[in-house]
Amino acid sequence: MAQISVTINGKSFRMACDDGEEERLMGLASRFDGWIGDLKGAFGEIGDQRLTVMAGIMATDQLSELERKVARLEEELAEAKKQQLTALDNLSQNEQELSRAIHTAAARIESLADGVAKSLRSSDVS
Repeated sequence: MAQISVTINGKSFRMACDDGEEERLMGLASRFDGWIGDLKGAFGEIGDQRLTVMAGIMATDQLSELERKVARLEEELAEAKKQQLTALDNLSQNEQELSRAIHTAAARIESLADGVAKSLRSSDVS
């Protein structure tokens, strides 16, 4: 388990993370610190705890919005998959109908060819 130090609102915090996750955690801490900096710029010094709570609410708001977007995209994907299955089913039915029509046409052509051949043979006999 790796140990890193992050700075949020001018204070250093020692944190543990899985090996290889150090940069990711440092990036997340930097992002959170940026939100606190933005809040400080907008509201001034209103207290560390209040800034942290407000930044946490901002993060939760973004997470909530992303969850809604993911849910909507999952619904759209499910609908697209349903439409794809319907289209594939229709394609399969059309291929079967075409195959039957070709078979029927081939049988009809063979029948006509047999009739023509018989007609030619009978006219050759006479």
